[in-house]
Amino acid sequence: MIRIGLLGCGRIGQVHARTIKGLESAHVVAVADAMPEAALSLANQIGAEVRDTDAILSGSDIDAVVIGTPTNTHFEQIHAATEASKAIFCEKPVDMSVENIRKLMEGVRRANVPFFTAFNRRFDPNFADLQAQIQAGTIGAVELVQITSRDPSPPPIGYIKSSGGLFRDMMIHDFDMARFLVGEEFVRLSAVGSCLVDPDIGAAGDIDTASVTLTTAAGKICTITNSRRAAYGYDQRIEVHGADGMLRAENILETSVERATAQGFQKAPTMHFFLERYEAAYRAEMVAFIDALQNKGRISPDIEDGLRAQMLADAAAHSLETGRAVEIAP
Repeated sequence: MIRIGLLGCGRIGQVHARTIKGLESAHVVAVADAMPEAALSLANQIGAEVRDTDAILSGSDIDAVVIGTPTNTHFEQIHAATEASKAIFCEKPVDMSVENIRKLMEGVRRANVPFFTAFNRRFDPNFADLQAQIQAGTIGAVELVQITSRDPSPPPIGYIKSSGGLFRDMMIHDFDMARFLVGEEFVRLSAVGSCLVDPDIGAAGDIDTASVTLTTAAGKICTITNSRRAAYGYDQRIEVHGADGMLRAENILETSVERATAQGFQKAPTMHFFLERYEAAYRAEMVAFIDALQNKGRISPDIEDGLRAQMLADAAAHSLETGRAVEIAP
């Protein structure tokens, strides 16, 4: 039985807590949150204790910590968990600073603690199957990848101001997915971006519409497009073109029912919210983490995957600022 301490009782912490509660191989011993009422409410729902963060990180009855707190708290929490030799499950981004992530990597490797970066989209059943088919060679060598990610509406401006920007907050998932699918590191990146959805986002120093093109040393190309607005719902699609064919993962709709009348064909709307769209992925990533701890298996995605995605996000921000393509450091 893996004994878990949960840091952060907001919406993502609640998702992870419910998943763990349904597993026979793990249970949440204690939870912590900056809002005491949030911690107490979740603790009552899952049968856990409420402790402060330090008590969880140092607790001898805790094997692993799940970090779902704001990004600016991650560095100290990861450092403390590493010092206490606890396995770590951390929401993205690991940290806003590449330099800080490198420091954390050194500690994780020195202490030899398992570290899981929660890029949940790798565990989406559709995207995982797409990647497995690439690995099996069903479309031959990959040549072009197109990743589309558009939110139904922008988040509150207060969130935008502390998010680190679209590339580090939103597109970071797509940077990881690009690496996951292509299977090679990117060496060159070019980004463009605009503020077309909400002028307040621009006033906050961010963009809401962006496109990034990445290239590997072998010449494989990936294009990622993001928007903070999609009138038709949460838009999550991937297309991979290879030497022998093409693979495509389409949107998940509210139902699979299609209506045909004299006016034409009509389908249901897309899933409207990321928690609904990626419900299976959130469960699968936690199951993978727990299984790896129990069976001493390989942890993936790990802290280096978190570093690589952050490096691409930083490069995209630099490319946008300078208007030039950026060479990616090895």
